[in-house]
Amino acid sequence: MFENKKILILGLARSGYQAAVLLSKRGNTVVLNDSKKKEELEAEKIEELEKLGVELILGEHPDDLLDESFDYLVKNPGVPIDHKYVKRAHELDIEVLNEVEVAYRLLPKGVKIIGITGTNGKTTTTTLTYEIMKEAYGERVFLVGNIGFPLCSILDKVKEDSILVMEVSCQQLENLKEFNPCVGVMTNLSEAHIDFFKNYENYKKVKAKLFKNQTSKDVAILNLENEDVLDVCKDIKSTVKYFSSSKEINGCYVDKEAIYYYGEKVIDISDILIVGKHNLENCMASIMAVKEFDVTNEIIRKVISNFKGVEHRLEYVGEVLGVKYYNDTEATNIKCTQIALSSFKKPIILILGGLERGQDFNELTSFMKNVKAIVAIGQCRGRVLEYGSTLGIPTYSYEFLKDGFGKCVELARPEDVVLLSPASASWDQYKECEVRGSEFKGYVKELMEKEEEK
Repeated sequence: MFENKKILILGLARSGYQAAVLLSKRGNTVVLNDSKKKEELEAEKIEELEKLGVELILGEHPDDLLDESFDYLVKNPGVPIDHKYVKRAHELDIEVLNEVEVAYRLLPKGVKIIGITGTNGKTTTTTLTYEIMKEAYGERVFLVGNIGFPLCSILDKVKEDSILVMEVSCQQLENLKEFNPCVGVMTNLSEAHIDFFKNYENYKKVKAKLFKNQTSKDVAILNLENEDVLDVCKDIKSTVKYFSSSKEINGCYVDKEAIYYYGEKVIDISDILIVGKHNLENCMASIMAVKEFDVTNEIIRKVISNFKGVEHRLEYVGEVLGVKYYNDTEATNIKCTQIALSSFKKPIILILGGLERGQDFNELTSFMKNVKAIVAIGQCRGRVLEYGSTLGIPTYSYEFLKDGFGKCVELARPEDVVLLSPASASWDQYKECEVRGSEFKGYVKELMEKEEEK
Protein backbone atom coordinates (compact mmCIF):
# COMPACT_ATOMS: atom_id res chain seq x y z
CA MET A 1 0.00 0.00 0.00
CA PHE A 2 1.14 3.55 -0.78
CA GLU A 3 3.82 2.42 -3.21
CA ASN A 4 4.44 3.74 -6.74
CA LYS A 5 1.57 6.19 -6.41
CA LYS A 6 1.30 9.88 -7.18
CA ILE A 7 0.35 11.80 -4.07
CA LEU A 8 -0.36 15.46 -3.39
CA ILE A 9 0.27 16.61 0.17
CA LEU A 10 -1.58 19.80 1.02
CA GLY A 11 0.03 21.73 3.88
CA LEU A 12 3.46 21.22 5.43
CA ALA A 13 3.50 21.69 9.23
CA ARG A 14 4.44 18.63 11.31
CA SER A 15 2.07 16.09 9.80
CA GLY A 16 2.57 17.10 6.17
CA TYR A 17 6.31 16.94 6.56
CA GLN A 18 6.26 13.49 8.18
CA ALA A 19 3.83 12.15 5.58
CA ALA A 20 6.04 13.46 2.78
CA VAL A 21 9.14 11.80 4.25
CA LEU A 22 7.38 8.47 4.74
CA LEU A 23 5.67 8.37 1.35
CA SER A 24 8.70 9.47 -0.64
CA LYS A 25 10.78 6.70 0.96
CA ARG A 26 8.17 4.17 -0.20
CA GLY A 27 8.79 4.95 -3.85
CA ASN A 28 5.89 7.32 -4.44
CA THR A 29 5.88 10.46 -6.53
CA VAL A 30 5.20 13.12 -3.89
CA VAL A 31 4.18 16.72 -4.54
CA LEU A 32 3.90 19.01 -1.53
CA ASN A 33 1.98 22.27 -1.73
CA ASP A 34 1.91 24.99 0.92
CA SER A 35 0.69 28.58 0.82
CA LYS A 36 3.78 29.79 2.65
CA LYS A 37 6.84 30.83 0.67
CA LYS A 38 10.07 28.85 0.94
CA GLU A 39 11.76 31.46 3.13
CA GLU A 40 8.85 31.28 5.60
CA LEU A 41 9.33 27.56 6.20
CA GLU A 42 11.93 25.62 8.18
CA ALA A 43 15.04 25.40 6.03
CA GLU A 44 16.10 21.99 7.36
CA LYS A 45 12.76 20.41 6.50
CA ILE A 46 12.77 21.90 3.02
CA GLU A 47 16.32 20.73 2.38
CA GLU A 48 15.52 17.18 3.49
CA LEU A 49 12.39 16.99 1.34
CA GLU A 50 14.29 18.24 -1.70
CA LYS A 51 16.97 15.57 -1.15
CA LEU A 52 14.23 12.93 -1.01
CA GLY A 53 12.94 14.10 -4.37
CA VAL A 54 9.72 15.69 -3.14
CA GLU A 55 8.45 18.31 -5.58
CA LEU A 56 7.71 21.50 -3.64
CA ILE A 57 5.18 24.01 -4.90
CA LEU A 58 5.20 26.86 -2.40
CA GLY A 59 3.66 30.28 -1.93
CA GLU A 60 0.46 29.61 -3.87
CA HIS A 61 -2.20 27.03 -4.74
CA PRO A 62 -2.17 26.83 -8.56
CA ASP A 63 -5.63 26.13 -10.01
CA ASP A 64 -4.35 23.42 -12.32
CA LEU A 65 -2.15 21.54 -9.82
CA LEU A 66 -4.54 18.75 -8.88
CA ASP A 67 -5.67 16.58 -11.78
CA GLU A 68 -6.68 13.00 -12.49
CA SER A 69 -3.04 11.83 -12.51
CA PHE A 70 -2.99 11.84 -8.69
CA ASP A 71 -3.96 8.78 -6.65
CA TYR A 72 -4.33 10.45 -3.25
CA LEU A 73 -4.67 13.87 -1.63
CA VAL A 74 -3.15 13.93 1.87
CA LYS A 75 -4.55 16.99 3.63
CA ASN A 76 -3.04 18.65 6.68
CA PRO A 77 -5.75 18.71 9.41
CA GLY A 78 -5.61 22.50 9.61
CA VAL A 79 -6.50 23.01 5.95
CA PRO A 80 -10.18 24.03 5.51
CA ILE A 81 -12.55 21.23 4.51
CA ASP A 82 -13.83 23.36 1.62
CA HIS A 83 -10.39 24.07 0.13
CA LYS A 84 -10.50 24.08 -3.66
CA TYR A 85 -8.19 21.05 -3.88
CA VAL A 86 -10.45 19.08 -1.55
CA LYS A 87 -13.47 19.92 -3.69
CA ARG A 88 -11.55 19.05 -6.85
CA ALA A 89 -10.42 15.72 -5.37
CA HIS A 90 -14.02 14.77 -4.67
CA GLU A 91 -14.97 15.69 -8.25
CA LEU A 92 -12.16 13.48 -9.59
CA ASP A 93 -12.91 10.64 -7.12
CA ILE A 94 -9.44 11.02 -5.56
CA GLU A 95 -9.37 9.75 -1.97
CA VAL A 96 -8.71 12.50 0.59
CA LEU A 97 -6.73 11.28 3.61
CA ASN A 98 -4.54 12.71 6.32
CA GLU A 99 -1.25 11.70 7.89
CA VAL A 100 -2.94 9.62 10.60
CA GLU A 101 -4.95 7.56 8.12
CA VAL A 102 -1.88 6.95 5.96
CA ALA A 103 0.12 5.71 8.94
CA TYR A 104 -2.79 3.66 10.31
CA ARG A 105 -3.01 1.65 7.10
CA LEU A 106 0.67 0.80 7.42
CA LEU A 107 0.66 -0.29 11.07
CA PRO A 108 1.66 -3.87 11.93
CA LYS A 109 -1.21 -6.19 12.78
CA GLY A 110 -1.81 -6.50 16.50
CA VAL A 111 -1.13 -2.86 17.42
CA LYS A 112 -3.63 -1.58 19.99
CA ILE A 113 -4.89 2.02 19.90
CA ILE A 114 -6.52 4.08 22.61
CA GLY A 115 -8.13 6.99 20.76
CA ILE A 116 -9.29 9.99 22.79
CA THR A 117 -11.38 12.92 21.60
CA GLY A 118 -13.82 15.50 22.97
CA THR A 119 -14.27 19.24 23.11
CA ASN A 120 -12.46 19.76 26.41
CA GLY A 121 -10.15 17.62 28.51
CA LYS A 122 -8.80 15.43 25.72
CA THR A 123 -5.20 16.59 26.14
CA THR A 124 -5.24 16.03 29.90
CA THR A 125 -6.97 12.67 29.50
CA THR A 126 -4.57 11.56 26.76
CA THR A 127 -1.48 12.64 28.70
CA LEU A 128 -2.65 10.95 31.91
CA THR A 129 -3.64 7.78 30.07
CA TYR A 130 -0.23 7.67 28.41
CA GLU A 131 1.59 8.14 31.72
CA ILE A 132 -0.37 5.30 33.34
CA MET A 133 0.09 2.97 30.38
CA LYS A 134 3.78 3.78 30.18
CA GLU A 135 4.19 2.95 33.86
CA ALA A 136 2.43 -0.36 33.25
CA TYR A 137 3.87 -1.38 29.88
CA GLY A 138 7.04 0.66 29.41
CA GLU A 139 8.55 0.99 25.94
CA ARG A 140 5.60 -0.70 24.28
CA VAL A 141 3.59 2.51 24.69
CA PHE A 142 3.73 5.55 22.37
CA LEU A 143 2.11 8.99 22.65
CA VAL A 144 0.93 10.05 19.18
CA GLY A 145 -1.59 12.14 17.30
CA ASN A 146 -2.64 15.69 18.07
CA ILE A 147 -0.08 15.70 20.90
CA GLY A 148 3.07 13.62 21.00
CA PHE A 149 4.57 12.45 17.72
CA PRO A 150 2.90 12.33 14.29
CA LEU A 151 2.01 8.69 13.69
CA CYS A 152 4.04 8.57 10.47
CA SER A 153 7.20 9.51 12.37
CA ILE A 154 7.23 6.42 14.63
CA LEU A 155 6.17 3.67 12.23
CA ASP A 156 9.68 2.22 12.19
CA LYS A 157 9.53 1.80 15.99
CA VAL A 158 6.05 0.29 16.27
CA LYS A 159 5.79 -3.49 16.71
CA GLU A 160 2.89 -5.92 16.80
CA ASP A 161 2.58 -5.65 20.59
CA SER A 162 2.79 -1.84 20.70
CA ILE A 163 0.11 0.30 22.31
CA LEU A 164 -0.62 3.76 20.91
CA VAL A 165 -2.26 6.41 23.09
CA MET A 166 -3.62 9.02 20.74
CA GLU A 167 -5.38 12.35 21.04
CA VAL A 168 -7.58 12.66 17.96
CA SER A 169 -8.75 16.16 17.02
CA CYS A 170 -11.92 16.90 15.10
CA GLN A 171 -9.81 18.10 12.17
CA GLN A 172 -8.02 14.75 12.11
CA LEU A 173 -11.27 12.80 12.38
CA GLU A 174 -12.64 14.58 9.32
CA ASN A 175 -10.42 12.58 6.94
CA LEU A 176 -10.13 9.27 8.78
CA LYS A 177 -11.63 6.36 6.84
CA GLU A 178 -10.41 2.97 8.11
CA PHE A 179 -8.96 4.16 11.44
CA ASN A 180 -10.34 2.14 14.36
CA PRO A 181 -9.17 2.36 17.99
CA CYS A 182 -9.85 -0.74 20.08
CA VAL A 183 -10.64 1.69 22.91
CA GLY A 184 -12.29 5.01 22.07
CA VAL A 185 -12.92 7.77 24.62
CA MET A 186 -15.14 10.85 24.27
CA THR A 187 -14.66 13.24 27.19
CA ASN A 188 -17.52 15.66 26.42
CA LEU A 189 -19.06 17.78 23.67
CA SER A 190 -19.94 21.47 23.45
CA GLU A 191 -19.96 24.05 20.67
CA ALA A 192 -16.50 24.57 19.16
CA HIS A 193 -14.76 24.95 15.78
CA ILE A 194 -17.94 26.20 14.15
CA ASP A 195 -15.82 28.29 11.79
CA PHE A 196 -14.24 25.07 10.51
CA PHE A 197 -17.28 22.77 10.37
CA LYS A 198 -19.93 25.45 9.64
CA ASN A 199 -22.36 24.29 12.33
CA TYR A 200 -22.51 22.33 15.59
CA GLU A 201 -24.30 19.34 14.07
CA ASN A 202 -21.47 18.76 11.61
CA TYR A 203 -18.92 19.09 14.41
CA LYS A 204 -20.70 16.48 16.54
CA LYS A 205 -21.01 14.05 13.64
CA VAL A 206 -17.29 14.34 12.90
CA LYS A 207 -16.46 13.70 16.56
CA ALA A 208 -18.57 10.53 16.50
CA LYS A 209 -16.43 9.18 13.65
CA LEU A 210 -13.99 8.00 16.31
CA PHE A 211 -16.36 5.05 16.81
CA LYS A 212 -17.44 4.59 13.18
CA ASN A 213 -15.45 1.41 12.52
CA GLN A 214 -15.78 -0.10 15.98
CA THR A 215 -17.63 -3.37 16.52
CA SER A 216 -18.84 -5.05 19.70
CA LYS A 217 -15.27 -6.29 20.18
CA ASP A 218 -14.17 -2.67 20.68
CA VAL A 219 -14.93 -0.40 23.63
CA ALA A 220 -16.38 3.11 23.65
CA ILE A 221 -15.96 5.06 26.90
CA LEU A 222 -18.49 7.89 27.24
CA ASN A 223 -19.32 10.69 29.66
CA LEU A 224 -22.76 9.86 31.03
CA GLU A 225 -23.23 13.48 32.16
CA ASN A 226 -23.02 14.95 28.65
CA GLU A 227 -26.28 14.73 26.70
CA ASP A 228 -24.69 15.60 23.36
CA VAL A 229 -22.21 12.73 23.75
CA LEU A 230 -25.03 10.29 24.49
CA ASP A 231 -27.10 11.57 21.59
CA VAL A 232 -24.41 11.49 18.92
CA CYS A 233 -23.21 8.04 20.03
CA LYS A 234 -26.61 6.38 20.42
CA ASP A 235 -26.24 4.22 17.29
CA ILE A 236 -22.60 3.11 17.60
CA LYS A 237 -21.90 -0.63 17.52
CA SER A 238 -19.21 -0.57 20.21
CA THR A 239 -19.41 -2.09 23.66
CA VAL A 240 -20.25 1.09 25.58
CA LYS A 241 -18.99 1.86 29.09
CA TYR A 242 -19.70 5.02 31.08
CA PHE A 243 -18.21 7.30 33.69
CA SER A 244 -20.17 9.74 35.85
CA SER A 245 -19.20 12.62 38.12
CA SER A 246 -22.64 12.89 39.76
CA LYS A 247 -23.97 9.45 40.67
CA GLU A 248 -23.08 5.84 41.33
CA ILE A 249 -23.33 3.83 38.13
CA ASN A 250 -22.32 0.50 36.67
CA GLY A 251 -19.01 1.91 35.51
CA CYS A 252 -16.64 4.54 36.89
CA TYR A 253 -17.99 7.14 39.30
CA VAL A 254 -17.25 9.53 42.17
CA ASP A 255 -18.72 8.72 45.58
CA LYS A 256 -17.76 9.62 49.15
CA GLU A 257 -14.61 11.52 48.18
CA ALA A 258 -13.14 8.73 46.06
CA ILE A 259 -13.24 7.38 42.51
CA TYR A 260 -14.69 3.90 42.09
CA TYR A 261 -14.50 1.47 39.19
CA TYR A 262 -17.46 -0.93 39.14
CA GLY A 263 -17.77 -0.64 42.92
CA GLU A 264 -14.06 -1.00 43.65
CA LYS A 265 -12.29 2.00 45.17
CA VAL A 266 -9.43 3.18 42.99
CA ILE A 267 -8.16 6.46 44.48
CA ASP A 268 -9.13 9.07 47.07
CA ILE A 269 -9.91 12.49 45.62
CA SER A 270 -7.59 14.01 48.24
CA ASP A 271 -4.71 12.23 46.52
CA ILE A 272 -5.43 13.87 43.16
CA LEU A 273 -3.39 17.01 42.45
CA ILE A 274 -5.36 18.24 39.46
CA VAL A 275 -8.48 20.01 40.66
CA GLY A 276 -12.05 20.54 39.54
CA LYS A 277 -14.99 18.40 38.48
CA HIS A 278 -13.74 18.40 34.89
CA ASN A 279 -10.44 16.88 35.99
CA LEU A 280 -12.22 14.19 37.99
CA GLU A 281 -13.98 13.30 34.74
CA ASN A 282 -10.63 13.27 32.94
CA CYS A 283 -9.23 10.93 35.60
CA MET A 284 -12.23 8.61 35.31
CA ALA A 285 -11.94 8.49 31.53
CA SER A 286 -8.27 7.55 31.86
CA ILE A 287 -8.99 4.93 34.51
CA MET A 288 -11.62 3.29 32.31
CA ALA A 289 -9.28 3.27 29.32
CA VAL A 290 -6.33 1.68 31.13
CA LYS A 291 -8.55 -0.87 32.88
CA GLU A 292 -9.20 -2.33 29.41
CA PHE A 293 -5.53 -3.31 29.57
CA ASP A 294 -5.74 -4.73 33.11
CA VAL A 295 -3.68 -1.99 34.73
CA THR A 296 -3.69 -2.35 38.53
CA ASN A 297 -5.09 0.18 40.98
CA GLU A 298 -1.64 0.47 42.53
CA ILE A 299 -0.14 1.74 39.27
CA ILE A 300 -3.12 4.02 38.65
CA ARG A 301 -2.81 5.57 42.12
CA LYS A 302 0.93 6.02 41.77
CA VAL A 303 0.63 7.94 38.51
CA ILE A 304 -2.47 10.03 39.25
CA SER A 305 -1.23 11.08 42.70
CA ASN A 306 1.91 12.51 41.07
CA PHE A 307 0.27 13.96 37.96
CA LYS A 308 0.38 17.76 38.01
CA GLY A 309 -1.66 18.20 34.85
CA VAL A 310 -0.86 19.35 31.36
CA GLU A 311 1.61 22.20 31.44
CA HIS A 312 -0.03 25.64 31.59
CA ARG A 313 -3.58 24.26 31.95
CA LEU A 314 -4.61 24.55 35.59
CA GLU A 315 -1.21 23.01 36.31
CA TYR A 316 -0.26 22.41 39.93
CA VAL A 317 3.15 24.03 40.37
CA GLY A 318 3.92 23.55 44.05
CA GLU A 319 3.22 24.41 47.68
CA VAL A 320 5.05 26.89 49.88
CA LEU A 321 4.14 27.49 53.53
CA GLY A 322 0.75 25.88 53.02
CA VAL A 323 -0.06 27.97 49.93
CA LYS A 324 -0.68 26.10 46.67
CA TYR A 325 0.24 27.69 43.34
CA TYR A 326 -1.52 26.89 40.03
CA ASN A 327 -0.50 27.93 36.54
CA ASP A 328 -3.49 28.35 34.21
CA THR A 329 -1.88 30.76 31.74
CA GLU A 330 -3.75 29.13 28.84
CA ALA A 331 -6.96 30.55 30.29
CA THR A 332 -6.92 33.32 27.70
CA ASN A 333 -10.69 33.76 27.75
CA ILE A 334 -13.44 34.21 30.32
CA LYS A 335 -14.82 30.66 29.97
CA CYS A 336 -11.52 29.03 30.92
CA THR A 337 -11.14 31.24 33.99
CA GLN A 338 -14.71 30.39 35.03
CA ILE A 339 -13.75 26.71 34.97
CA ALA A 340 -10.59 27.39 36.98
CA LEU A 341 -12.40 29.41 39.65
CA SER A 342 -15.08 26.73 40.04
CA SER A 343 -12.36 24.15 40.70
CA PHE A 344 -11.39 25.47 44.15
CA LYS A 345 -13.24 25.65 47.46
CA LYS A 346 -10.37 27.36 49.30
CA PRO A 347 -9.58 31.12 49.32
CA ILE A 348 -8.09 32.27 46.01
CA ILE A 349 -5.71 35.06 45.14
CA LEU A 350 -6.42 35.54 41.45
CA ILE A 351 -3.95 36.97 38.93
CA LEU A 352 -6.13 38.48 36.23
CA GLY A 353 -5.45 40.50 33.08
CA GLY A 354 -3.24 40.81 30.02
CA LEU A 355 -4.00 41.96 26.48
CA GLU A 356 -6.88 44.40 26.15
CA ARG A 357 -9.50 42.76 23.95
CA GLY A 358 -12.63 44.18 25.51
CA GLN A 359 -13.27 40.99 27.49
CA ASP A 360 -16.24 41.28 29.84
CA PHE A 361 -14.94 40.47 33.32
CA ASN A 362 -18.49 40.78 34.67
CA GLU A 363 -19.06 37.27 33.32
CA LEU A 364 -16.76 36.05 36.10
CA THR A 365 -18.84 37.51 38.92
CA SER A 366 -20.87 34.42 39.81
CA PHE A 367 -17.60 32.43 40.05
CA MET A 368 -15.77 34.87 42.37
CA LYS A 369 -17.20 33.77 45.73
CA ASN A 370 -13.91 32.23 46.91
CA VAL A 371 -11.65 35.01 45.61
CA LYS A 372 -10.14 36.93 48.55
CA ALA A 373 -7.95 39.23 46.44
CA ILE A 374 -7.27 40.10 42.79
CA VAL A 375 -3.90 41.04 41.37
CA ALA A 376 -4.40 42.90 38.09
CA ILE A 377 -1.63 42.74 35.49
CA GLY A 378 -0.98 43.69 31.88
CA GLN A 379 -2.53 46.10 29.45
CA CYS A 380 -6.08 45.80 30.78
CA ARG A 381 -5.11 46.04 34.46
CA GLY A 382 -7.03 49.31 34.85
CA ARG A 383 -10.33 47.67 33.94
CA VAL A 384 -9.54 44.71 36.18
CA LEU A 385 -8.89 47.13 39.06
CA GLU A 386 -12.22 48.80 38.42
CA TYR A 387 -14.00 45.46 38.19
CA GLY A 388 -12.55 44.17 41.45
CA SER A 389 -13.45 47.38 43.22
CA THR A 390 -17.10 47.09 42.16
CA LEU A 391 -17.18 43.63 43.76
CA GLY A 392 -15.61 44.89 46.99
CA ILE A 393 -12.69 42.49 46.54
CA PRO A 394 -9.26 43.95 47.45
CA THR A 395 -7.57 44.51 44.07
CA TYR A 396 -3.99 45.52 43.36
CA SER A 397 -2.67 46.74 40.00
CA TYR A 398 0.79 46.00 38.55
CA GLU A 399 2.00 46.26 34.98
CA PHE A 400 4.26 43.23 35.18
CA LEU A 401 3.72 39.71 36.50
CA LYS A 402 6.90 39.82 38.56
CA ASP A 403 5.61 42.64 40.74
CA GLY A 404 2.14 41.14 40.92
CA PHE A 405 3.55 37.79 42.05
CA GLY A 406 5.37 39.50 44.90
CA LYS A 407 2.06 40.93 46.08
CA CYS A 408 0.47 37.48 45.93
CA VAL A 409 3.17 36.09 48.23
CA GLU A 410 2.61 38.97 50.62
CA LEU A 411 -1.15 38.37 50.73
CA ALA A 412 -1.18 34.57 50.83
CA ARG A 413 -1.87 32.60 53.99
CA PRO A 414 -1.82 28.84 54.67
CA GLU A 415 -4.65 27.01 52.84
CA ASP A 416 -4.86 29.77 50.21
CA VAL A 417 -4.52 29.19 46.46
CA VAL A 418 -2.56 31.54 44.21
CA LEU A 419 -4.03 31.15 40.75
CA LEU A 420 -2.70 32.57 37.49
CA SER A 421 -5.81 32.40 35.32
CA PRO A 422 -5.75 35.69 33.41
CA ALA A 423 -8.89 35.46 31.21
CA SER A 424 -6.71 37.38 28.78
CA ALA A 425 -4.25 36.76 25.97
CA SER A 426 -0.59 37.49 26.66
CA TRP A 427 0.46 39.32 23.50
CA ASP A 428 0.68 42.68 25.22
CA GLN A 429 3.96 41.52 26.82
CA TYR A 430 4.74 37.99 25.65
CA LYS A 431 5.20 36.16 22.37
CA GLU A 432 2.86 33.44 23.62
CA CYS A 433 0.97 32.62 26.79
CA GLU A 434 3.28 29.70 27.61
CA VAL A 435 6.09 32.19 28.23
CA ARG A 436 3.89 33.93 30.80
CA GLY A 437 3.20 30.59 32.47
CA SER A 438 6.86 29.61 32.54
CA GLU A 439 7.72 32.94 34.16
CA PHE A 440 5.10 32.31 36.85
CA LYS A 441 6.46 28.80 37.47
CA GLY A 442 9.96 30.23 37.74
CA TYR A 443 8.88 32.57 40.52
CA VAL A 444 7.22 29.71 42.39
CA LYS A 445 10.35 27.58 42.02
CA GLU A 446 12.51 30.41 43.41
CA LEU A 447 10.15 30.71 46.36
CA MET A 448 10.32 26.97 47.04
CA GLU A 449 14.11 26.97 46.88
CA LYS A 450 14.35 29.87 49.34
CA GLU A 451 12.16 28.01 51.80
CA GLU A 452 14.25 24.85 51.44
CA GLU A 453 17.39 26.81 52.26
CA LYS A 454 15.97 28.08 55.53
